[in-house]
Amino acid sequence: MKATVTWVLVADGAQAQVFEHGGPGKGLVAVPDLHFSQATLRAQDINSDRPGRQSGGGMGSKSAMQEADPVQQRETRFVQGLADELETQRQGGRFDRLIIAAAPTALGDIRPALSPKLRETVVAEMPKDLTNIPQAQLGKHFEQLLAL
Repeated sequence: MKATVTWVLVADGAQAQVFEHGGPGKGLVAVPDLHFSQATLRAQDINSDRPGRQSGGGMGSKSAMQEADPVQQRETRFVQGLADELETQRQGGRFDRLIIAAAPTALGDIRPALSPKLRETVVAEMPKDLTNIPQAQLGKHFEQLLAL
């Protein structure tokens, strides 16, 4: 009988790492080809220009065009790419269950990015940023969920 493979996604809006748990006593092992990161930029680094101007409805009136938050847009693209890769790996049969530990804002971005089939594999969510926890100490955060 094939052992149930659980993947643990540890993420925030700019970086993510996937760890594999292959069964009791096996601990968490980083999946080497599934480390994601993007440079952290502030809105002013992304937007070097002011927003354009648009003619208003009245005579001679102009108003600044509103833009979506560029930092949020980058994080949304990052999370979507992450979700797409996880879906590809799910389709390839690389894991059976998924646990997501992510900063609360990132978790809110991740949920809608997951495909319905990928959502079915999620067995637990942890709204906590564990991206800066050393791998050796990461396991204690999942003791209630996994037999490490």
